Amino acid sequence: RLAKGFKGTDLAWIWRWRRMARRGAQAAPLATLEGLARYSQHHLQQIAARHELDFESSQGRLILLRTAQEQARWQPALQVLRDAGIALREMDADAARQIEPGLCPDTPLAGALHLPDATAGNCRLFAQLLRQGTQAGGVQFAFGTRVARLASQPMGVQVQGESGTRSFDAVVLCAGAASAALLRPLGLRLPLAAVYGYSVSAPLREELHAPVASVVDSQEQITITRLGQRVRITGGAELGGHDAAHHVPTLQHLYRTMNEWFPGGALLSSGLQVWRGARPTLPDGAPVVGASGVPGLWLNTGHGAGGWALASGCARAVADLIGQRSPDVSLEGLGIQRF
Repeated sequence: RLAKGFKGTDLAWIWRWRRMARRGAQAAPLATLEGLARYSQHHLQQIAARHELDFESSQGRLILLRTAQEQARWQPALQVLRDAGIALREMDADAARQIEPGLCPDTPLAGALHLPDATAGNCRLFAQLLRQGTQAGGVQFAFGTRVARLASQPMGVQVQGESGTRSFDAVVLCAGAASAALLRPLGLRLPLAAVYGYSVSAPLREELHAPVASVVDSQEQITITRLGQRVRITGGAELGGHDAAHHVPTLQHLYRTMNEWFPGGALLSSGLQVWRGARPTLPDGAPVVGASGVPGLWLNTGHGAGGWALASGCARAVADLIGQRSPDVSLEGLGIQRF
């Protein structure tokens, strides 16, 4: 949906996004993104083990299919996953309810897809714990600092902002929705749009009626995940208005879907954390990762809804490129050259 405050650039982005979808354009094949996601999961688990991070993680994901038509629509994607060697199991409604006993028996369910190796977790908590660990190892963070401009100089990349100008041998741009504006003065055009999504984090009410791990309602495009003693419900997609008010019908949709699948599983009347945040997205749905073409400036941005899934792998791959090493994962089709 278009939120209040949308601009002409948002409409232009929608046109480009739809045109690519009609043509079947996929600059980065699904197999590339799937391989990068698996590589990223491996590194995330290594980081968590090395630093002993407890970030409310859980194993396994169940994709709920309400109708037989949904099951049929999923078949091409399932073949891509199988070809990539992903553990995947198609099951009927009874088998799905054995994995997630809290699922409401009255909600129609034609079947489900189970990915036993998928992982869910609290990405905000993960980032906070990782910051604490890396600070102890000597990494310096400059919070509350505005970066106004980037400039390429013979001696490196200059970062201009509130505290003056600083030069660096290498800069990685992963500035979310601000990435396109920072690249524009350098002659680089990145068709990046901030697609806003919602999440509601609610206190756990009754364990037996709550999800064990993570479920996705395929039809409604809503995810319900158990995070420790809370349940997080996420969904929605809005263009425009970075400071727009929360869209009440979208939030009601999240609550309704939660109650359809796990009635009584979460306390939705008090203690809620409601969030609306940007998912910087490119028209083909894939991120830009790698060299920018400007000496010393590297890109790691535009991950859309896959930011958490791809974060650790993209960071490792960019670090390898900066260190003049070949990454252990393919980045084919993820360069800025495609735009």
